[in-house]
Amino acid sequence: MAARKDPAAPAPVAAGIESVETGPAMPRRLGRCLNLDDLRRLARRRMPRALFDYIDGGAEDLVTLTDNRRAFDGYRLVPKMLRDVGRVETARTVLNTRSRLPLMLSPTAMSRLFHCQGERAVARAAGRAGLPYTLSTLSTVSIEDIGAIPGPKWFQLYVYKDRDLVQGLVERARAAGFSALVVTADAHIAGNRELDLRNGLTVPPRIGPGLVWQGLRHPAWSWDFVTSAPITTANVAGGGPTLGGRAGSLSLLSYLNQQLDETLDWGAIAWLRRFWDGPILVKGIMDPADVARARAHGCAGVVVSNHGGRQLDSAPSALQMLPEIRAEAGQDMAVLIDGGVRRGTDVLKAVALGADAVMVGRPYLYGLGAGGEAGVDRALAILGAEIVRDLQLMGVADVAQLGLDDLRPAPAVG
Repeated sequence: MAARKDPAAPAPVAAGIESVETGPAMPRRLGRCLNLDDLRRLARRRMPRALFDYIDGGAEDLVTLTDNRRAFDGYRLVPKMLRDVGRVETARTVLNTRSRLPLMLSPTAMSRLFHCQGERAVARAAGRAGLPYTLSTLSTVSIEDIGAIPGPKWFQLYVYKDRDLVQGLVERARAAGFSALVVTADAHIAGNRELDLRNGLTVPPRIGPGLVWQGLRHPAWSWDFVTSAPITTANVAGGGPTLGGRAGSLSLLSYLNQQLDETLDWGAIAWLRRFWDGPILVKGIMDPADVARARAHGCAGVVVSNHGGRQLDSAPSALQMLPEIRAEAGQDMAVLIDGGVRRGTDVLKAVALGADAVMVGRPYLYGLGAGGEAGVDRALAILGAEIVRDLQLMGVADVAQLGLDDLRPAPAVG
């Protein structure tokens, strides 16, 4: 077994991990970021306000967005003493996809808005860290380009009104080596994201006085924007008469509204089964009754998620619903959770409550916005180091051993 590596390396030391590829050189400003909030602040300084708000914001009064984070504060971890934690096992396997950590990268749309490297940077960093990456339908780099980057990958799917377009996306994902479909079920209409509306966010950003002023205040982002290839929805720009060539002239919300299907129901899963024989997970599950429906339609797993607080405001936090959904799913379905994770301790709490693994989106986007590929490396390294250290501090040698006995409710305040 190799000697213990520096905990700031892109992947933490765990049983069975011998070496990690080297990524791009780490700028000093990223090295000074000790946690994800440091990366968030750095991204905020580098990016135009409208784009940072798109990453950071949510729907309406931000009730659900805030609750996603606060839910983790409702639990405390119980450490066990005099346990051998010289080696810790952090790897999990979900639907035959191995991850070096109980961590997977969520789908996030339009990543080249935040840095010119976009999804390429995220996929390369995820591959080096040994973490699965789920590519968004609305990515700014194509399915084929991301599929060629080493590492495990899933594909996130919006089931649009144009079903020929959807089938084409699925067939392209299969050909490119994506091993599972993650069907987003909670975005059949666009949420009321008032920050984006106030900021007039467009895809790509519309050149006007506001953007010029923001560009002067954020020269690094502006240089990336003007010297890089045009930002497009790479997977759907030529997809059909509704989408072809027009996405760039519309606001993001208007564009999504054109193809989102208010009539979407469980029949869409049966339809997908006609031409996709791999695992299907449904993302956006918050009601335990929907787990039974997912099982009845042949889904291999669910993602407990409220879309990061970006759709229905006043929905429960994802963590609040996790135990009920795990109980309904039993052990024959994969259960992932997405929403509110900012620390390694959050990951361990979610696993203890029944998650097979945790998905994160904003954390790696903060890294991307702060410093491109090296920033994503830094975000994943921070989370990885925290997970290993926190397991050792808890006296837990294998993340699979976590359970309800490792948690206690936080004391009531006031």
